[in-house]
Amino acid sequence: MEAEEYFSKDFEWEELKREVLSDPSLQHHLMPFEPSSSSSSVVLPEEESNAWRKFHSRHHTGKFFKERRYLLKEFPELASCGKDSLILEVGCGNGSTALPILRNNENIDLYACDCSPEALEYAKEMIDAANVASARHRFHPFLCDLSLTGFPEWLFCVACQKTSLSQSLPSDVNIVAGTLTGDRHSKENSCCLGGLDFVTLIFTLSAIPFQMMSSALVKCFSVLKPGGLVLFRDYGLFDMTMLRFEPGKRVGFLEYMRSDGTRSYFFSLETVRDLFIQAGFIEVELDYCCIKSVNRKKGKSMQRVWVHGKFQKPPHI
Repeated sequence: MEAEEYFSKDFEWEELKREVLSDPSLQHHLMPFEPSSSSSSVVLPEEESNAWRKFHSRHHTGKFFKERRYLLKEFPELASCGKDSLILEVGCGNGSTALPILRNNENIDLYACDCSPEALEYAKEMIDAANVASARHRFHPFLCDLSLTGFPEWLFCVACQKTSLSQSLPSDVNIVAGTLTGDRHSKENSCCLGGLDFVTLIFTLSAIPFQMMSSALVKCFSVLKPGGLVLFRDYGLFDMTMLRFEPGKRVGFLEYMRSDGTRSYFFSLETVRDLFIQAGFIEVELDYCCIKSVNRKKGKSMQRVWVHGKFQKPPHI
């Protein structure tokens, strides 16, 4: 199946910004955030995870999550990487990102984690049902909540994680290892898998409370091999979904809680850049993706904004 054509500029983000700033009804989105007794500003990671588990139980069909074939145009590295390339997808959901990657490149082994065991089961079912040659043998899902713990030791051992961090991060940064062990894909005669070529963060970082994002990115940094890339796509500032939130749904600055308890943050380029650079990465690409989506049923045009980014672990650390 061919990758869908990738477009990123139906309109200019700066023009949208001017429209939002001139609309008095939207100014509450940009006001300083002041927690109230009715807000959900207190972060309870276990409750956040439970909300996402329930979300995936309700919305796990292909009708809700469509296969993201556009990612192969957005990130051509996924289609062209060589033999034995290793990818970690953080927050894999029902497999809508994993499937097109596995389908289009037989050289890839894809490790995929999610905080929801239900999502992992749906992902495995989707991969199996696609009947793609060798895909089920190259897809390795595991349970991991990046806001609560680090990655399991078998993915990239603790000693190597600490070595990879020691030359680029402050000494007080602590990486907590996961508790999963004994995975059937681990190498018995070596300490680790040698690091990953890519980590994908596709609409995942925005679901983590803002104060936990830096720690999550440091953990991603730790499992990449030198020169490895994080491929990033997430909600952008002034996206249509952000502008639809009512004032009472704010739980932080540019951070909102949906009625089902799931969270979403809307990124500016500056915020993304700061988060990744502080975690030790080098910026390779960073831009807004601005797309007009038409709801034919309602006859409405919707302005969607996402952030596209590529960030590299320094080749020599």
